[in-house]
Amino acid sequence: MPLLHISLRAGKPEAYRKAILDSLYHALREALDVPEDDQFMTISEHDAANFRYGSAFGVPRSDDLVYIRIIVFASRTAEHKKALFRRIAALLGESPGIRPEDVFVVVLDAAKENWSVGHGLAQFA
Repeated sequence: MPLLHISLRAGKPEAYRKAILDSLYHALREALDVPEDDQFMTISEHDAANFRYGSAFGVPRSDDLVYIRIIVFASRTAEHKKALFRRIAALLGESPGIRPEDVFVVVLDAAKENWSVGHGLAQFA
């Protein structure tokens, strides 16, 4: 049950943003084996004044940079996460054509008791 938030510079067409969501969904299905139709994702667009990045860690980034924050159950191994990072970069490279240098991903672990997916219940606690 991953929860994703994607941040990018404003101005990309709807088809570009849809391709990001579709590629991320496929990466999650392949690398983390999430269930079919497990899609909880948002995109926020930011103008240039509100979107900053640098070349820290020797990675030359561009204005096509996307920040991807993924919150998952605290049950994923380091190997799962590494596979996810690779698959995300590969699929976003295919569609919508984002360079691997412009794919910035962070995975945050949350204990299952911290999730309520509706009805005010802790379904996984």
